[in-house]
Amino acid sequence: MFNFAWPWCFILLPLPLFIYFGVKQAKQEKTALLVPFFDEFEPHNSRKISFAKHQWLRILLLSVIWLLLVSAAARPQWVGDAISLPLSGRDVLLAVDISESMIQEDMTINNQAVTRLDAVKNVVADFIERRQGDRLGLVLFGTNAYLQTPLTFDTTTVASFLNEAQLGFAGVNTAIGEAIGLSVKRLQSLAEQDTEGNSTNANERVIILLTDGANTAGEISPVQAAQLAGQLGIKIYTIGIGAEEMIVGGFFGPRRINPSAQLDEVTLRAIASTTGAEYFRATNTDELNNIYEAIDALEPISQDEKLFRPTRSLFTWPLMLALTVVLLNLVTQLIRKRKLTKQFTQGSTP
Repeated sequence: MFNFAWPWCFILLPLPLFIYFGVKQAKQEKTALLVPFFDEFEPHNSRKISFAKHQWLRILLLSVIWLLLVSAAARPQWVGDAISLPLSGRDVLLAVDISESMIQEDMTINNQAVTRLDAVKNVVADFIERRQGDRLGLVLFGTNAYLQTPLTFDTTTVASFLNEAQLGFAGVNTAIGEAIGLSVKRLQSLAEQDTEGNSTNANERVIILLTDGANTAGEISPVQAAQLAGQLGIKIYTIGIGAEEMIVGGFFGPRRINPSAQLDEVTLRAIASTTGAEYFRATNTDELNNIYEAIDALEPISQDEKLFRPTRSLFTWPLMLALTVVLLNLVTQLIRKRKLTKQFTQGSTP
């Protein structure tokens, strides 16, 4: 249906009349020189009639312009039919490590060696697509942690921002504690906004933290941050990524190394255990995919259905019409001015 978001703006419609009569009254109160034979300066009575017609046309155009401008200010909009949002009542923040170590090519996709971050992008994109009805957000961290995408139902946008994440953009080190602290802060603040501070248990709030290393940056201890999350009822599922064995070439021939030697599994287990969640280990892409499928199977908390009405703003239409009438008024005045100038020139020629 069609309506105005700010209908009270129409009280401004009579404003030009108040201004006009106020100015007119002020002019009448001033001393003026009366010329009783002023009409004799106008040689043709037809010009009086033409002038009066132009005045009425000008007043009509100005009135239409003002009406259109006020209509645009009142924010006309088209409100569509109510759409039901499929809500599961879960807020999920994905905290993904993009530190320098994620460049290690010990994962495979279609038998092709890829970096750990590329494997994460591939698997998590499918996970995000399946999360219809949940609010998802994205936190990226390295030396620093920052919120890349706030919690939203728009899973397409979350997947797009994850796909655009670049290695080392947040620094070369790993601030796990900072990532958890930022994620907890965002989840808690949004929960308080949703129901004016009474929604601590209204939604199931989950953090899925993925890293390939240990906490080497930041001032917040990962375990202390996890303890705060546990007190607020926020679960933190942790995932350690990276192969356990890799063959690399060397001066003395191929040798086996452990590319995940820096992974701090003890801390990741403690984080998950503190919040009542689980720790997972992904040594290849298939295991990583299975982990996200397991997390995906978490039972949601039932929640009342919410309705959304799509709204399309229409203020540009009256605004464009107003500009069109303004141009029409200017063109009309220019044409009239040229005619009067021509008549004056012809009349003054002997």
